[in-house]
Amino acid sequence: MQETQDFPLVEGDVDRPRDAAPRSLGQIGLDHFAPYLINRISARWNADMLDRLKEYGLSTLEMRVLAILSVMPDVTINEIAVFAVTEQSTMSRTLHGLEGRGLVTIRRREGDQRVREVNMTKDGRAAFNQVWPEMHDSLNRMFAGFSDTEYEMLIMLLTRVLRNIRHHDF
Repeated sequence: MQETQDFPLVEGDVDRPRDAAPRSLGQIGLDHFAPYLINRISARWNADMLDRLKEYGLSTLEMRVLAILSVMPDVTINEIAVFAVTEQSTMSRTLHGLEGRGLVTIRRREGDQRVREVNMTKDGRAAFNQVWPEMHDSLNRMFAGFSDTEYEMLIMLLTRVLRNIRHHDF
């Protein structure tokens, strides 16, 4: 078993012995508890996007689906659910709604009729192209004042966190 690198959660943890009791959330503080901050950021971004998406008749989940399909063709329903961070059953309903509006197509995969692949239609691409400037504007506001280097470092660190979560049982 590979030993993991120990790192301080807050200033002062560097000198704590490995076998010391973990600090309480009250001692750490919510402003130093990364999962809390990540959730707040995500919720705030989704709320901002929801307000902007109303004029396009899209929900934030539908926007995430179109964003995924804009860069990943022939994606399965399960794969989209993972990337969009939602349950497979919720994703199926959302995709069938988008299909009914002519924004996506769902078809059985050649060679494996159990698997359904999803693609964006021409109308779906047009809808995403309308929404993308809103998404990009929101991204720019969120990272105002960040240098390119800071942004790239953040992406690298968040990618590492995601990889750690995927490869460990919690």
